[in-house]
Amino acid sequence: MPETLPYDALLLLSFGGPEGPEEVVPFLENVTRGRGIPPERLAAVGEHYFLFGGVSPINAQCRALIAEIERDFAAHGLEIPVYWGNRNWTPYLADTLERMAADGVKRALVFVTSAYSSYSGCRQYREDLAAAVEKAGVADTLSVDKIRAYFDHPGFVGPFAESAVAAFEELDPEVRERAELVFVTHSVPLSYSETSDYVPQHEAVAQLVADSVAEHFGRAEQPWRLVYCSRSGPPTQPWLEPDVCDYLRERAADGAAAVVLVPIGFVSDHMEVIHDLDTQAAEVAAELGLPMARAATPGTAPAFVALVRDLLIERSSAERGEPVERAGLSARGPMPDVCAAGCCPNPRVPGKPALCGRD
Repeated sequence: MPETLPYDALLLLSFGGPEGPEEVVPFLENVTRGRGIPPERLAAVGEHYFLFGGVSPINAQCRALIAEIERDFAAHGLEIPVYWGNRNWTPYLADTLERMAADGVKRALVFVTSAYSSYSGCRQYREDLAAAVEKAGVADTLSVDKIRAYFDHPGFVGPFAESAVAAFEELDPEVRERAELVFVTHSVPLSYSETSDYVPQHEAVAQLVADSVAEHFGRAEQPWRLVYCSRSGPPTQPWLEPDVCDYLRERAADGAAAVVLVPIGFVSDHMEVIHDLDTQAAEVAAELGLPMARAATPGTAPAFVALVRDLLIERSSAERGEPVERAGLSARGPMPDVCAAGCCPNPRVPGKPALCGRD
């Protein structure tokens, strides 16, 4: 029996991003539709993209990841096609689902490029799946399931641990021993974090990576802090803090020797990484005279590519009723295959239809 049954396709579901200057504003309008974001705010965010020619790196990274997944599947004898759809830009999710149905796909497993639980990182993708299935008109012919949150899977944590060590080794030996770990993720409104496991899951990953760094360098422990980037809400709305740049200023004022930034909230070098960290945070650190190195995201690291195969086989086995050993390194995981009722609720539209959950 094929290891992937009952699934006959894998769907990589991502955020999407513009691939030219003319696409930036329409893309941002898609992202913020229904939120009442003023045009001047969209223009300000758009400048982040224009600094890079109006091109987000995320689509190219998805193409690279899919190519590696396909190679990995072939090398392990998995004969299952891989499709790709985005929430906010081409290839749009509904179009991909329509193509999958036309290709004869009956049941697909969805891998989301978001490792953690939160409204924006989980339920919103599930809501978009429901809307896309309806728009594509494939509800009667194509069913979809979603791979569980995988924040503490060895294939996600391991690449960060390795890249954090590599980043430490980029620092001058005089400051390396005293360098501090700064873990960075996307800030979200407090209303999102208070109704999900978002912060504790990040803290669990941060501790795992810090422990790995300490072990590598023979230290009793490695100091670390979780900080945030890319806040986009109105000033009156509380979001997770501190901001990474504010934190760098604070640590420099307190005499920190150096910092290693580890973007544990991102599976690859999204705009938030190349702009907020590699551009803004790097400029702030340079102004402060604070030595800084930035760890790489998993991207197409072999362990992360293998994670996709492992989770596909894990869920397939579970659906066939076979015993499953789920990989997870923290006390908070592994997460369930099907999201619980009320999990990561929609703060604006309670009860909005969503797939792949118990509500």
